[in-house]
Amino acid sequence: METKIDSTLAPRVGNVLLDVGAALMSSGASTHRTRLTLERLANGLGFKIELLITQRALMVTVIDEEKQHLVSRLKRTSPHGVNFKLVSGVSRMSWRVLEENWTVEQIENELRRLKKLPHYPRWIVLTMVGLAGAAFCRIFGGGLPDMAVTFVATFAGLYTRQTAVKKKFNPYISIYFASLVASLIAGTAEFFAIGSHPDAAFSTSVLFLVPGVPMINAVTDMMDGNTQNGLVRLFNTLIIAFAIAMGVFTARVIFNF
Repeated sequence: METKIDSTLAPRVGNVLLDVGAALMSSGASTHRTRLTLERLANGLGFKIELLITQRALMVTVIDEEKQHLVSRLKRTSPHGVNFKLVSGVSRMSWRVLEENWTVEQIENELRRLKKLPHYPRWIVLTMVGLAGAAFCRIFGGGLPDMAVTFVATFAGLYTRQTAVKKKFNPYISIYFASLVASLIAGTAEFFAIGSHPDAAFSTSVLFLVPGVPMINAVTDMMDGNTQNGLVRLFNTLIIAFAIAMGVFTARVIFNF
C-alpha cells in the first residue's frame, strides 16, 4: 500500500534541503554533485524539487507528488572552503534516506552531527602541509637544507593565512599575506645562498596556496553544463592565482632579485 505524503512537510523539507545544499557548496562539492544529492534526498522523502544553484546562493522549490503543494525557499551560502569529510558524509546519508526511508527529523539530526565533526588539530595540519611542501621541493631537486627552508616557509605561510582568516580579513588578502610570508622566508634563504638549490625552495614555498579544488570544480561544472558556476569558479581561481603572484612579486622586489 502506497504511503500518502504529508504536504505540510514541504516547508520543512525545503529548509533542510537548503541546509544540506549550502553545507555541500561551502565544503567544496561541485554543482552537479550538490544537485544529485539534493534530488536524491527529495526523492527519498517523496517530493520533487526544482533547483537553482549559484556560487553564493541556493533556491529550491519543493513539490508534492499530487502537485497540490508548492514551497520555494532561498538561502545564501557561506564562503567556500574544503571539507571532504562533510561532503562524503552527506553523500552516504542521502543514500540511506533513499534506501531506509529516513524522516526529515533524522536528516536534520545527521546533518547537525556531520557539521560538528572535529577537524584535524591545527598543528597537525600545519606540520603535514609543511612536509608536503618539503616533498615538492625534493621533487624539484632541492636538498635537505632546501627542504627545511621550504618546510618553515610553508608552515609560516599557512599559519599566516589561517590567522588572517580568523581575523576576518578578505580571503584574497589572506592569500596575499600567506604568499608574501612564505616567499620572504624562502627568499631570505636564496638571498644568503642557503642550500644547494634555494631557487627550488623559493618556487615550491607557495604551492600550498594553489587552489586545486576550485580549479577542478570549475572544469567539472563547465563539462556538466553548469557554465555560469564554472566561470565564476574559474575567475575565483584566477584571482587567487593573482594574489599568490603578487605576494611572490612583492618578495622579489624587496630582495631585488
